[in-house]
Amino acid sequence: MRPQLRPAEPNDIPPLNRLIAESARGLSADFYTPAQIESAIRYVFGVDSALIADGTYFVAEEGDAAIACGGWSRRRTLYGGDQRPVGPAEFLDPRTDAARIRAFFVAPGHARRGIGRLLLEACEHAARAAGFTRLELMATLPGVPLYAACGFRETERITDSLPDGSALELVRMRRPIG
Repeated sequence: MRPQLRPAEPNDIPPLNRLIAESARGLSADFYTPAQIESAIRYVFGVDSALIADGTYFVAEEGDAAIACGGWSRRRTLYGGDQRPVGPAEFLDPRTDAARIRAFFVAPGHARRGIGRLLLEACEHAARAAGFTRLELMATLPGVPLYAACGFRETERITDSLPDGSALELVRMRRPIG
């Protein structure tokens, strides 16, 4: 059964934050320590309600169950949720800036079934319709293989020092649209 995509709504935030935590715990264990994962859930991984307000965050559902989420943005914020967005919220210029791919998470039992690609295609289509010609993202280590397989190239590795002192390695990636 192919998942259905729909724009996320404000009432989706609590269940999506639970899905994000489940995804992080289930899919990040080979890449980050348990302490790093819990710190990232607290400070980085979470819904950015600005994406929902902008209509650019999607929920993938099977039946009534949310099994994945992800979106794109026309704002400068590169990553992070409501608890700690990284980057200013000002709008990008599609003529000169790359649209941001943001906050992709898949329930562990649904990983590696093409749902991330489905979300990415929806985001790319919407960003193209908004006039963007390039995409940029900040990938978690477990996300790098998906994005690389979808044509993204690594441009930079960073280590985000989280408020509790944990270090989270991330990878900035870019590619043209289409």
